[in-house]
Amino acid sequence: MLTDCDHFEPLKVNLHHFRHTRRGVLALIASGLLTACAPGTLQWGSRTLGWPERGSGAGQGSGPTQSVQPQPEQRTMGSGRTEVFGRGPVPVAMLMPLSGDAALVQVGTSLANAAKLAIGFIEANPNIGENITITLHDSGSGAAGATSAATAAVQAGAKLILGPVSADQVSAAGTVARTAGIKLIGFANNPSVAGQGVFLLSVLPDMEMKRAIGHLKADGRRGLAGIFPATPYGEALATAFRQQAIAAGFSPSAVYMFSSPGEAAQIAAQAKPLIDRNAIDAIFLPERTSAPAFAAALLQAGAMPGDLLQLVGSADWAGDAAILAAPGLQGAIYPAVDEAGYNAIAGDYAARFGGRPHQLATLAYTAVILANVNRLSLATPPYDTTLLTAPGGFNGRDGQFRFLSNGRAEYALALRKVQAGGVVAVDGAKI
Repeated sequence: MLTDCDHFEPLKVNLHHFRHTRRGVLALIASGLLTACAPGTLQWGSRTLGWPERGSGAGQGSGPTQSVQPQPEQRTMGSGRTEVFGRGPVPVAMLMPLSGDAALVQVGTSLANAAKLAIGFIEANPNIGENITITLHDSGSGAAGATSAATAAVQAGAKLILGPVSADQVSAAGTVARTAGIKLIGFANNPSVAGQGVFLLSVLPDMEMKRAIGHLKADGRRGLAGIFPATPYGEALATAFRQQAIAAGFSPSAVYMFSSPGEAAQIAAQAKPLIDRNAIDAIFLPERTSAPAFAAALLQAGAMPGDLLQLVGSADWAGDAAILAAPGLQGAIYPAVDEAGYNAIAGDYAARFGGRPHQLATLAYTAVILANVNRLSLATPPYDTTLLTAPGGFNGRDGQFRFLSNGRAEYALALRKVQAGGVVAVDGAKI
């Protein structure tokens, strides 16, 4: 538990007490993948994220009652308005899309509300010093809005910037922060925008690949293959797959790209001879929506998933009913973060704002708690890189994580297996 400076452990800060987590989401793998779909939806990597019309399960809940009202007009520059919460001496800025694209506004509003929950928890806990005051800036829905909001934050004296959520906005705001010599902790999952004072508090694709491939190696697997969509998102996944496989000592020559799941039978036929001679004994199917089709095609081709052929998914599989129901995916494994904290924060969120928080709301909650840590916020200078990148890392509700010197985060991920009736744990959380 975080208390005061005297009890702070510099190499391992425990944020787990703050009742916070999120569903594992492969979010914004490549710049420009964040797009609006139907009203109330957002395309984020492989997943269409929804609000009221999408159901009420964890991570797909009804939309939050908004304490920050979105602007109806489509603006990319942001409204310029701000909101302040917290009473601590260290000024921290949060940049969120609160006007412009309606789907982005839904995300930004939920994350802003989660940040208020975190401040409320700090204020209510007598054992935690309130070290920060947060000024919430509307970044609009484009790079120009993020630049404007970050500039306003710097001019107002912010010592740290939290957000935004998309890669183009993190890149734009990061340029401003870097010039001003302050740190930024963003919520995008495009690794290329991290570095030089810009940190990403996200589960990145290379970490998921590293965790799963390490498990496969320990399990004695010898031949890895991957099936990825022919999109920027898929290319990013394929790159992470190749890099982590090579780092683990594999030769990942069997990498298949597809334009639609309709190609599943063709790709399964291509892979079948390699499977028959044990050149492939594990296949990655990280793209959630197409995984059932490819598993079915492998079954149809006579390549029976099981002990001889291990199918591997991604954190995006978590809680997906189609994944659990697909016969070909029984026995498949996937990396995952702890979901308990998301469920814990959901009750407080509903009581204060109505509805359920967005899948990514836990990132904002964690970031606020992290920003308030004494050793970080009251340091000279505040939020020093050496402290942020302490090797022991932090133990948050998404599990243990640490920032690397390149700005990327490494998370401790568990491995889970799909089986009849649900999901079981295969291996505990590890980095």
